[in-house]
Amino acid sequence: MTRQHRKPVMAAALLTAFSALAYATPAAAADNPYGLGALWSNGDFIARTVLIIMVVMSVGTWYIMITKFLEQARMLKAAKEVKAKFWPAHDIKEGAALLDTASPFRYIADTGITAAEHHEGTMQETIDLYSWTTMSIQRSVDFIQNRLQGGLAFLGTVGSTSPFVGLFGTVWGIYHALTAIGIAGQASIDKVAGPVGESLIMTAIGLGTAVPAVLGYNMLVRRNKGALDEVRNFAADVQSILIGGYRHETHDPAE
Repeated sequence: MTRQHRKPVMAAALLTAFSALAYATPAAAADNPYGLGALWSNGDFIARTVLIIMVVMSVGTWYIMITKFLEQARMLKAAKEVKAKFWPAHDIKEGAALLDTASPFRYIADTGITAAEHHEGTMQETIDLYSWTTMSIQRSVDFIQNRLQGGLAFLGTVGSTSPFVGLFGTVWGIYHALTAIGIAGQASIDKVAGPVGESLIMTAIGLGTAVPAVLGYNMLVRRNKGALDEVRNFAADVQSILIGGYRHETHDPAE
């Protein structure tokens, strides 16, 4: 058979296989008495509660991971915008005006400018300008840091507890399965395999929830470190410009 004839034959074979699989899967699912549907229908209040908790954990994990990755991507993009628009400007006000209003770097710059311009009157005069601007800028950095770290505690909690939640569901299911077998007085393999297999699904779901949470937590923490380094460096530069007129990494103390 030539190569030109092989491609249509292979395509037809794959199409036939996928069609057969598509028709066979619903039938298999309908005939399987030990799947998730059977686990839900045969489970009691506690078993269903455990399943709902793990579903909530899984959905929350993926939601936080996706939103945090997008938030970090926007912040890293804003850091590149700072290098392209802010620093080539003639002064700090002009540079801040060129940044996007939702940029965390714009927020830090505006905070520093406001602190430097309104350091007169009332009790603020008892604090020197350097300390006042430093505290104001540091508060803005802390606010951004807290926003970046939001949701990480949930991921850490899910990663450490979901396997045990699944294990609890498994133990509870096996207990009820063995109780039902004891009442029925039959210990054949078909009587044991089904209920015990359904219970073991709980452990699998718990592990399937924990692994993405742990991986996502570690990746987000590492990316947060890089984003916060950009924020802290920019805050130090703004502080240096407001007080001494230079960027902190380019200033030579011996000058």
